[in-house]
Amino acid sequence: MTDAAPQAMTEADYLRTERESPYKREYVGGFVYPLHAQAGASGEHVRISLRIAAALLPGADGQGCRLYQSDMQLFVSGAASYFYPDVMLVCGGDQPGRYYESSPCLLTEVLSTSTAHNDRRHKYAVYTAIPTLQTYLLVSQDERYVVEYQRNGEDWAMREHRGAGQVDVPCLGQVLTLDQIYRGVLQPLPCRT
Repeated sequence: MTDAAPQAMTEADYLRTERESPYKREYVGGFVYPLHAQAGASGEHVRISLRIAAALLPGADGQGCRLYQSDMQLFVSGAASYFYPDVMLVCGGDQPGRYYESSPCLLTEVLSTSTAHNDRRHKYAVYTAIPTLQTYLLVSQDERYVVEYQRNGEDWAMREHRGAGQVDVPCLGQVLTLDQIYRGVLQPLPCRT
């Protein structure tokens, strides 16, 4: 089956209808894109998102931050867009709306075949323009592979982690290891001696 075509809609109509929609939809510059309209995410996708959120939750709670997994919207005013990141961490920033946040310090997208291109290109451009964002993670669900983007002043530095490693979470002052992300989902490759 193919994904449903984007539908033109005003922001007001999107916000009015999103709460009653039978499936989640993202709104990007005047167009609505259904997310998983035909089926939900894979078990690996869900467990990886949960592992990331579980690893960050104690630090987030300890610092009074707000941590969300997939159901809270991100509103990006400069792009007139609403997204559903797989994991979103907000420490300070603007007061949240009831159904959205707008000042994340960390965003994570777990890649799937149907969303990978959009997460790597379009969302990267929109997300990295958010002034409060410090870290953007692209996490594979098919192999132990994470692409980490970290804000460095006005620039963004990219690091790739394959098999093992750790990513920095500066807004919590902690790291997140690939073992934490993939525990019980994808096992590390055995060491060769």
